[in-house]
Amino acid sequence: MAVTQREAATLGTAARTARENVQELWESYHQSGDSRLRDRLVLTLAPMVKYIVYRKIRELPAQCEVEDFISCGLEALMHSIDRYDPERGATLEQFAWTRIHGAVLDELRRNDWAPRSVRRWEREITKVRERFVLEHRRQPTRAELGDLVGLEPEVLERHLADIQRAELGSLNAPVGSDETSTLDRVDLLTSEDSDFDPESQALKGDLRERFREAFAQLSPREQQVAVRLYVDNLTLREIGETLGVTESRVCQIHGQLRRRLQTLLAD
Repeated sequence: MAVTQREAATLGTAARTARENVQELWESYHQSGDSRLRDRLVLTLAPMVKYIVYRKIRELPAQCEVEDFISCGLEALMHSIDRYDPERGATLEQFAWTRIHGAVLDELRRNDWAPRSVRRWEREITKVRERFVLEHRRQPTRAELGDLVGLEPEVLERHLADIQRAELGSLNAPVGSDETSTLDRVDLLTSEDSDFDPESQALKGDLRERFREAFAQLSPREQQVAVRLYVDNLTLREIGETLGVTESRVCQIHGQLRRRLQTLLAD
């Protein structure tokens, strides 16, 4: 849609008026210290925070939330309002922009575990690859990509491996769906934990049942020794004192019950 000269002039005048109103509002706040004026300044300049954050959203790690970066930017905005000095020649919007942008970058780096060198190579390789696709309508081969970025094949492979390791994804990200349900990545992971293996759980249940049956065939004295030794964690001497027998007798009973259990569970 074309903009007439009068409309352009009107828009320019409105922008200048908005900047002047922000400056006047800050001067009133600086003189009075009224927190309500500070809140008005924050609300007036808050769209700047969202604009900066959403410009950087493609660089956010997968595990990060946009709201966290907006909160960080708002905090930087409030600090910039308190620390702004018009004598340095910049407007409040310019000063706040610099502080917010820097705070968002610092937070981005803090939440990204990958070294900066990896991110630099990622940007460079992505830029070269996109340019090649635009020119040739296909993805470059490894050899072509290495020539474009000036890297030997083994060095390129090392950088690509570093970039791939630096990419984090959410296990809750959907990978497929039908009419009744949606599959997430976590639903497709294979667990090596035997506690989640039905066959292993069934086998463990069978073994527990066999042990209960074998334990029930022990004498009451043997059961008492086993419980005090393996459940109550008493020593042989302490068990002997509770049962009124010597430590050597407890040792004999323990040997007997172990042999009986081994025989009963031999199958």
